[in-house]
Amino acid sequence: MFSFFKKKITGQPATEATGNSTATPANTSASAAPSEVTPQQMPAERPRASWMARLGQGLRRTGQTISTVFTGTKIDDALYEELETALLMADAGVQATEYLLADLKKRVKDTGATEPSAVKALLAASISQLLKPLEKPLTIGAHKPTIIMVAGVNGAGKTTSIGKLTRHLSDSGASVLLAAADTFRAAAREQLAVWATRNTVEIVSQEGGDPASVSFDAVTAGRARGKDVVLVDTAGRLPTQLHLMEELKKIKRVVQKAEATGPHEVLLVIDGNTGQNALAQVKAFDETLGLTGLIVTKLDGTAKGGVLAAIALWGQGRVAAGGSAVPVYFIGVGEAVEDLETFNAQEFADALLG
Repeated sequence: MFSFFKKKITGQPATEATGNSTATPANTSASAAPSEVTPQQMPAERPRASWMARLGQGLRRTGQTISTVFTGTKIDDALYEELETALLMADAGVQATEYLLADLKKRVKDTGATEPSAVKALLAASISQLLKPLEKPLTIGAHKPTIIMVAGVNGAGKTTSIGKLTRHLSDSGASVLLAAADTFRAAAREQLAVWATRNTVEIVSQEGGDPASVSFDAVTAGRARGKDVVLVDTAGRLPTQLHLMEELKKIKRVVQKAEATGPHEVLLVIDGNTGQNALAQVKAFDETLGLTGLIVTKLDGTAKGGVLAAIALWGQGRVAAGGSAVPVYFIGVGEAVEDLETFNAQEFADALLG
């Protein structure tokens, strides 16, 4: 059993029959008020040794660029200059790079480190501390169903991530209903339907239908059928496609009409290979939707793993402005279901630096 999130309700085995429901409103009279929820401690997480190996392999290209800085014998200005270049090449961004260098120099001074290898360990600690606010478990159960809206640009791995997340949720005892709100691309509906079949969950889908209407019907059906989670898959879009960004706002508004407290999570899937462009996507989608979490995909083989540092620093500014950090709920390093795991700041920092 995967215990990758905190769950506040007693989970139901995922034994729903797969169905391709048309997007017709469920009988709202069948809806019952949410029952009282009792916090439940999930079992201990599965061993993560194999995950750490895959994560380390995935971040090897980024790590090699940074680790070569520490092969010398002296701690001097040249080392810091090389490290600055390496962090920028890893797409940490100018501000995050300056932040990490300043913090690292302070740690070196405070600890009296004299060997480059010791500086490398201090850098790992600095990165881990910067990324720590991004580390937060996905919690379901405060609402039934918990409505999770998922957005992203084309090709980021959004639908695949939804399929993997569905598997994890189902394996952890949650009943899931999928909403195929990418109604204009047949391949997207078909791909989501395949994941529904693999995971033995129900799906609400309508060819050529209105995405907001499909989302409304899915939420209504999920509540009537007593589902724990409704996952809404939206069409991929670029932040510059303003009419499509407005469509996302509409989907969110309509979901709120179906369930006043929803959506309870608004997740953005970003491709880790896109580096600083991923940060630009986070900012744009957050402005449109108000993000509550991220899924970072395709970190396997990337040389741009440093972008998480840039996202973390942006999150600090969000907190300073009275908001909250946008956590990274999951990261992915491959195509297999087990290649999507919860984000852990220390694990990421250690894997990044080898």
